[in-house]
Amino acid sequence: MTAPLFSPLTGWAKADKLKNWAGNLEYSTERLDQAKTLGQVQELVKKYPKLKVLGTRHCFNNIADTKDQFISLVNAEEHIVLDDKNKTVTVNSGMKYGQLSPYLHKKGFALHNLASLPHISVAGACATATHGSGDKNGNLATAVSAMEIVTAGGDVVQLSRKNDGEKFNAAVVNLGALGVVTKVTLDVQPTFMMGQFVYENLPLDQLKDNFEKIESSGYSVSLFTNWQSKDITEVWVKQKIEDGRPLKAEKEFFGAKLATKNLHPIPELSAENCTEQMGVSGPWYERMPHFKMGFTPSSGVELQSEFFVPRKNAVDAIMAISKLGSQVGPHLLTSEIRTIAADDFWMSPCYKQDSVAIHFTWKQEWDAVSKLLPIIERELAPYEVRPHWGKLFSVSPDLLAKRYVKMEEFITLAIEMDPKGKFRNDFLNLNIFRV
Repeated sequence: MTAPLFSPLTGWAKADKLKNWAGNLEYSTERLDQAKTLGQVQELVKKYPKLKVLGTRHCFNNIADTKDQFISLVNAEEHIVLDDKNKTVTVNSGMKYGQLSPYLHKKGFALHNLASLPHISVAGACATATHGSGDKNGNLATAVSAMEIVTAGGDVVQLSRKNDGEKFNAAVVNLGALGVVTKVTLDVQPTFMMGQFVYENLPLDQLKDNFEKIESSGYSVSLFTNWQSKDITEVWVKQKIEDGRPLKAEKEFFGAKLATKNLHPIPELSAENCTEQMGVSGPWYERMPHFKMGFTPSSGVELQSEFFVPRKNAVDAIMAISKLGSQVGPHLLTSEIRTIAADDFWMSPCYKQDSVAIHFTWKQEWDAVSKLLPIIERELAPYEVRPHWGKLFSVSPDLLAKRYVKMEEFITLAIEMDPKGKFRNDFLNLNIFRV
């Protein structure tokens, strides 16, 4: 079953072709229309029998691909409506978090969480359950309180947490299967300042014995490793600054040593494009991501995969992967471990369970990676592993259906909202509709 899922990844993308951010995926058509207004979106949806929305292109598989027609809302007219009373902000769906966050901070507000990079669009991140980290922090989609969708007939549908219950829970992490999301309303909170410290070489035995204490040591905690040693290479601890008091860090953290300079998650790379460390105070949006908005995140030339397991199985899952170190290590740039709080979204990997995500940033060595993914998934199978929807995996459609207990209901809703399959593509047909 891996062949149809990965077939677009078999060749290098040509410079004159539409491709994703990392360059590993060449899209199946160059037909792309820009939509700047809601009316233009409606016209395009009515015009084309088949289409997909192309966002900031940060997916590594073909979840957003189409052979027919793309539309993009990334350059839509800027729309930001801040509701101070209800503590929400409504934005056009193609807006990037890196654009929205400084505006919110200036107005005295913040989002509860951000991904490791701010370059991604609001609607695209929410549609695939993209996340940051934190014991009490749900993924980015958990901030969504309402959304506007243009359905297959060109009609505009409004859904909200308050009024639409389970239909809303089905639609937030929508995988692009329900329609074109044009506006998103997000919950906000009072703005805050943060700082982060990085520790080096945390013994894996310490992680095994103190996982809960380590993960609860900050507002957001990320563990980086290459799986080739008995250490977690880097621990990034991001903390809220309370009452303006400067942060202080112990020189040792469960056997790890406090870094004396800014570091990159990939140790060989310069930290120039990373957010400030060493406990230096800064706005929430300049500390929660690992990477600055104005710089290329991560390495830029990479493949990515990520797997979610229930938090209660975190240590066992991590130890299972550590046994594969000699196999996966040579093909890795880095691997990251994060915690995510449970949510109520039907197609979220964190549906009804606190989760731990094990992320792999691979070298662009597809032949090797394609063989390693089934091995990793087999090790994680006892924990009912769920893959990140926008990254590379080989979990079979039948297993996905078993692990997402609401999938059949999601399919019913998708057929109701898009009876002729206007928004379906090869990825959705294979992994969701199983046709």
